[in-house]
Amino acid sequence: MKTTVKYDIELIKEEALELVKKRLVNRQQQIYTLCKYIPHRDWVHFELELEKNEFLLRDRIIDLLEHESWDED
Repeated sequence: MKTTVKYDIELIKEEALELVKKRLVNRQQQIYTLCKYIPHRDWVHFELELEKNEFLLRDRIIDLLEHESWDED
């Protein structure tokens, strides 16, 4: 049985931050870029959660990383 992950905005932000840290995506890329890393069956839920929180797929990933902290100057 396949289960669908419940994406809330905090989980999406965490996923985006992890992908940035792993250098799989760049902060300046569009949020849509994340679709490569989200299972296809979950994408619609992911997209709806973004929309509910007023994010557009064309927005930049950095917009999701508002609480990112920097280790160095």
